Amino acid sequence: MANDRIADMLTRIRNANLARHQIVQVPATKITKNIIKVLRDEGFIDNFDEIEENTRLYLLISLKYKGKNRYPVLTALKRVSKPGLRVYANHKELPKVLGGLGIAIISTSRGIMTDRSARHNGLGGEVLCYIW
Repeated sequence: MANDRIADMLTRIRNANLARHQIVQVPATKITKNIIKVLRDEGFIDNFDEIEENTRLYLLISLKYKGKNRYPVLTALKRVSKPGLRVYANHKELPKVLGGLGIAIISTSRGIMTDRSARHNGLGGEVLCYIW
C-alpha cells in the first residue's frame, strides 16, 4: 500500500505504457478518478471503468496508442508536488509544460483541472503532475 496515491497511479500507468499493455488497474480514490477524467478529456487515454473487487474499488484504464507500431500517446508522467514538499502556484505562475504541448494537472478550489483551464478561470492551486 502506497502513501502517495497519485505517484503510485502515475507509476502504474508509466510502467504499463512502457510495456505496451492495453489496460492498467489502479486503486480508485476521488483524486485518482478526477485525474483520470482530465487525462481522458485531454486525449491521453481512451477510457476508464470503475470495478469492485473484494470490496475494493479499482479503475481499469484503457491506454491509448497510435499507428501500426503502437507508439504510446503518453510520453512521460512526472509527479511535481509530493507529500514531503508541496508545490503551489497562483494563476500567473502556473507552469507551461513543453511550451504548451503537455499539460500540468492542478488541484484548485473548484476541483482538479489542467493548467490551461485554471489559467482561464483565474485559479491557482497545487501543481500535482506534468504530463506530455
